[in-house]
Amino acid sequence: MGSGMMRNFGELIEAAKSAPRSVISVAGAEDRAVLEAVKLAEDLGFVRSILVGRQAGIESLAKEVGLTDYEIVEAETPEEAVEAAVQAVREGRASILMKGFVNTSVYMRGILSRERGLRTGRLLSLLAVYEVPGYHKLIYASDSGVNVSPDLAQKKDILANSVLALKTIGIPEPKVAALTANEMVDPKVVSTVDAAALVEAVRSGELPSCVIEGPVAFDVAFDAEAARHKGVESRIAGDVDLLIFPNIETGNVLGKSWLHFNKAKWAGIILGASHPVVLGSRSDTAEIKLNSIALAHLAANLQL
Repeated sequence: MGSGMMRNFGELIEAAKSAPRSVISVAGAEDRAVLEAVKLAEDLGFVRSILVGRQAGIESLAKEVGLTDYEIVEAETPEEAVEAAVQAVREGRASILMKGFVNTSVYMRGILSRERGLRTGRLLSLLAVYEVPGYHKLIYASDSGVNVSPDLAQKKDILANSVLALKTIGIPEPKVAALTANEMVDPKVVSTVDAAALVEAVRSGELPSCVIEGPVAFDVAFDAEAARHKGVESRIAGDVDLLIFPNIETGNVLGKSWLHFNKAKWAGIILGASHPVVLGSRSDTAEIKLNSIALAHLAANLQL
């Protein structure tokens, strides 16, 4: 099963609707925006929910948003809520984990617990997906939210996580740009050296196959004319699927600039755990959370 190249989140939602229903386990479900998103996903027919937290608060908010088909697991503290939500996934009662009204550090500790978490031995990384007006398909990007300043080994894991995800979704040979400031390898600019090393790792078969170029600047990645003007022969220019960022600042600033100035839409899930994980931000709207649930739902059904 694969959904292939998707132009926008509408197509992603349609792909999610065609996959068998998932169960989502929400840690700290006393969060209105989260429950609104769960309600939307339920109405679209692709999830049921296990809501973990204080029962009275959950029931009150669920009633406000019109959510009726759910199971509650009582938990008094954020730590207990995360542990119980993760346990539901570990035991197979749910296939997606989602962050509700809990601190991110508490949430991540629960996922990374050696005894009771969702560890696989793979590096955890954020796969962000953007629908940017003016671009002809969804843009996947990593890592703008988990790994702050990844070294080469971590970048290899981030690339592997992302490429495997895109392959399973239905993009057999993702076009990948290892972003830097220019196309020249400069020993003084570590990101350019790392980008060239990622290309070589793919070429040698160390990493999953993809059409990767790097180092490559943003303009070349997204504009075939810019590539021609610079004399860069490129198979990805103007048609990139996946961006690999040199560091968290690059990904964070670029993503937020798209959201602010281009009115882009986005979603994000954590890869590298045993099951798809929705992290999100307290400031994310119900629409963003719905997009992320849909992405996680596809990932769960496609066994990323």
